[in-house]
Amino acid sequence: MTSMTHGDPEITGGVDTHGLTHHAAVIDRLGRHLADREFPATVHGYRDLLKWMRSHGTPSAVGVEGTGAYGAELTRVLTAAGIAVVDVDRPDRKVRRLRGKSDPLDAYAAATAVASGRATGVPKSRDGAVEAVRVLRVARRSAVKARTQATNQIRGLLVSAPAALREQVAGLNRTALIRTLARLRPGSDLSTPTAATKAALRRLARRHQSLDEEIAELDTEIGPLVRQAAPELLALFGVGPETAGQLPASAGDNPQRMRSESAFAHLAGVAPIPAPSGRTHRHRLNRGGDRAANNALHTIVLVRMRYDERTRAYVARRTKDGLSKKDITRCLKRFVAREVYRALTSKPAGHITQTDLTPAA
Repeated sequence: MTSMTHGDPEITGGVDTHGLTHHAAVIDRLGRHLADREFPATVHGYRDLLKWMRSHGTPSAVGVEGTGAYGAELTRVLTAAGIAVVDVDRPDRKVRRLRGKSDPLDAYAAATAVASGRATGVPKSRDGAVEAVRVLRVARRSAVKARTQATNQIRGLLVSAPAALREQVAGLNRTALIRTLARLRPGSDLSTPTAATKAALRRLARRHQSLDEEIAELDTEIGPLVRQAAPELLALFGVGPETAGQLPASAGDNPQRMRSESAFAHLAGVAPIPAPSGRTHRHRLNRGGDRAANNALHTIVLVRMRYDERTRAYVARRTKDGLSKKDITRCLKRFVAREVYRALTSKPAGHITQTDLTPAA
């Protein structure tokens, strides 16, 4: 890498990322366009991009589109080189219609968004145990969906299967049903509906068993990583391995990038949205944010509403106040988000009493 002296001008970079190439641009402190260039999305390409930027001055920050997708590795390279990376959203449709759309224009727009202060998002670092949990959970989620699909297909085939075959497995639970179907012997002649149905059911049952083994292996691999990444989170009431794996993945390996627990609530889609009308003053559920994180918080709330005496007392009290179940759930999700943020950032939650549930409203 080239070394720069104190007399080098300060520049701001912007990168429009794609699958095979990245287009970079640099501007000076006054926002003037200095240069732009395309680089391959490879290890050598990332190094050449950084060297090219430094040849124009000292980068104060670099705005990158798609830090969680095509720009993930470039973000890691720039961060390792000590350069501040800012996550930049692509320009909205109105701006694109007015100014046009091209790779150089998008790269300059990313740099301008950083220099003007419009873009301030800190990207996820994606370089620790949380990222490892995230990628393994992608494979697990896919396996669970495939297993559910296999189960539904088995039940669908049994509905129209010959009566003798249906009666053979009638009344069996899922485990016994899969085990029985996996041992079927359809024979070599599949020209009859009975034999063909047996062959199809056996294949689906064995696929189900294979997916069971795959999910069990992934759970064995994910468990220690979740305990390593979020030990304080697992200590919270109602938080299991599944929710403890999703919430850190949504926050990233560097949850400190979120300025406050309110920012995490917005990320998880549990920040209350005012919805007053006339003499009515209320808030409504937030439909934005990370829906997977929102679902994890919802699961925690459901567990607490059923098994946690403190939460059940809160629900009874708020019900007497006239709140609906949706409003109570919204309040509880906001409160749980506060606890989760403290656990993710290793901030001591302290002793939380029943009255501390009131601010969640």
